[in-house]
Amino acid sequence: MVELCLETREVRLMDEKPGDVLTIEELAAYLKIPKSTLYKLVREGKIPSQKIGRHWRFRKGAIDH
Repeated sequence: MVELCLETREVRLMDEKPGDVLTIEELAAYLKIPKSTLYKLVREGKIPSQKIGRHWRFRKGAIDH
């Protein structure tokens, strides 16, 4: 089952906490790398990601795995 958060306009699985899905800015800070490097890794398919409209989202669990 999915949930729509009207405040942030994010769709997420019901068992996910809001902090489990990261933006590009949050992930760059979490990994301590520049956003430009992160975009390159995403383009190369080295970082699991999902594009929603024009925004990238990353599941923290997939990154930590």
